Amino acid sequence: MSTSTVNGGISFWYAQEGLPAPREPLPGDTTADICIVGGGYTGLWTAYYLKKAVPFLNITVLEAKFCGYGASGRNGGWLYNGIAGRGRYARLHGHDAAVRLQQAMNDTVDEVVRTAAEENIDADIHQGGVLEVAYTPAQLERLKTFHAVEIAFGEKDRALLGARETADRVRVAGAVASSWTPHGARLHPVKLVTGLADTVAALGVTIHESTPVTEIRPKHAVTPYGTVRAPYILRCTEGFTAGLKGQRRAWLPMNSSMIATEPLPQSVWDTIGWDGREALGDMAHAYMYAQRTADNRIAIGGRGVPYRYGSRTDNDGRTQPATIQALRDILVRFFPTTAGVRIDHAWSGVLGVPRDWCATVTLDRSTGLGWAGGYVGSGVATTNLAARTLRDLIQQDSGQSGPTDLTTLPWVNHKVRKWEPEPLRWLGVQAMYAAYRGADRRESRGRTTATDRVATLADKISGRG
Repeated sequence: MSTSTVNGGISFWYAQEGLPAPREPLPGDTTADICIVGGGYTGLWTAYYLKKAVPFLNITVLEAKFCGYGASGRNGGWLYNGIAGRGRYARLHGHDAAVRLQQAMNDTVDEVVRTAAEENIDADIHQGGVLEVAYTPAQLERLKTFHAVEIAFGEKDRALLGARETADRVRVAGAVASSWTPHGARLHPVKLVTGLADTVAALGVTIHESTPVTEIRPKHAVTPYGTVRAPYILRCTEGFTAGLKGQRRAWLPMNSSMIATEPLPQSVWDTIGWDGREALGDMAHAYMYAQRTADNRIAIGGRGVPYRYGSRTDNDGRTQPATIQALRDILVRFFPTTAGVRIDHAWSGVLGVPRDWCATVTLDRSTGLGWAGGYVGSGVATTNLAARTLRDLIQQDSGQSGPTDLTTLPWVNHKVRKWEPEPLRWLGVQAMYAAYRGADRRESRGRTTATDRVATLADKISGRG
């Protein structure tokens, strides 16, 4: 790690924009029609759509630090149509139900772009789609299968590209093929979350920051400063859910890390291409994700230390030097001409992983408790679909409307079993990612098109497959 690399400080996105001016904490006991716990994308989008639908609603958002402190302010800026658990939902509810869920996600990408423009939120959105590349024989075989599956789930506008067509978009060293979907965009995560928070506040939603919620129970959100009482309490805490009373084993806080380079000169871009500014990923088991930023840096991420014992979360994004070096190695492996570039920033954050790797949105009509999350890294878009679904569930529950297309999607009210207790949880996640990294190494050396058997076994054991 270079001495010039900023490590932590929440994220590079905040280093660019500066931390937002703090909002007042909760002043004491109060009431609301709806209380939302968590000021990230899920909570803010939910407040936005509820307030737009029913302007007289008294909505309070409680945030432990500041809006966008968690994954919403640290992610890779991939607005794309992936959703965690689609295959399982197809098995549980039928193929057609999963196709409807996928179509809803395709539409969600456009919904975020449209709403950001309508609300004058300039989040550096560039709708260049998503390009996922393969550069080993085993990755190529997985890519072909992945592409065929996506088309089977209704994505007829997806394109399978050979080596030359891939290089015409982005020149990834050794790439033999790629799959491209138009249903994706690159964006600046912090510009989106701060713009959304300002928009929601302007609509009349009350936002209290520096207000950690310690316990959620029916009609009560308990904080050190007082309790908010409301008919509906919505838990929108994603990777930080384990910190709530009784939720230690609900969603595992999976760690993901990123680096951002210095702005790259045109001479480097001439060797890389990437003029379409697609979101970029690969078919490795321990996959990477990257974007070309609005100011011509490469921001690239992947799993570093995947999980901290006892479901602990990080300290303001600080990242281990070994993880920073590993991400730099991926960067240079993809783009050899970046070997000498400076890494300006490194950071980490947590995302929520359910035991069966299925994103869910739920409203318990008997208690008024609702929640959404478990996005497993696809939350930039999925949060928006979750928010609109929570809006429809609450309107249905309160008698303002009947079922909608969103309330009947297969991820609604899906039940997930809890993660194993420690130390089994820690041992299992460490073993899983060791297996994935080992599989990637073996596949990169080999010539077989078969996926490494250890990775296949890890998928089955983890619930990821």
